Amino acid sequence: MAGIVSVQEKYMRMALKLARKALELGEVPIGCVIVYEGKVIGRGYNRRNTDKNTLAHAEITAINKASKKIGDWRLEGCTLYVTLEPCQMCAGAIIQARIPEVIIGCMNPKAGCGGSVLNILEMPQFNHQAAVTRGILERECSEILKEFFICLRARNKQEKELKKRITVSETRT
Repeated sequence: MAGIVSVQEKYMRMALKLARKALELGEVPIGCVIVYEGKVIGRGYNRRNTDKNTLAHAEITAINKASKKIGDWRLEGCTLYVTLEPCQMCAGAIIQARIPEVIIGCMNPKAGCGGSVLNILEMPQFNHQAAVTRGILERECSEILKEFFICLRARNKQEKELKKRITVSETRT
């Protein structure tokens, strides 16, 4: 079992490295890698604000790249590693791509569709389900997100206070 965990941790660390790229862009730090036969064939990180595109999620980018690499929309035999539990769009794309295994870093109790709010990944009503492993490098995956949102709230508070001071200053003149 230790060998499996070390392989899972190896690829989750790669996903975390991609999450840090998103963080550098000021994006919500989410990273994803897709592995096939021991090789990473798809990588992605959140770029929604940067690209001004709702679809620019880590998982969607990684699925697109993996599909091009493999030459098929079916990603059977692949494992997807993602630092944060997928949303409904990404969970649906994972099932549509026939990805049989998903490894999740930390859960998203407000919007996750891999077991938190919904569990699209393991719904027996669909013609395909994914085997899901949760909590790989959970602390590290959770910490990068917590730090991002703490900084974001502080930045938003500063901007709000600055706007308030500007408004007060303008009304005095």
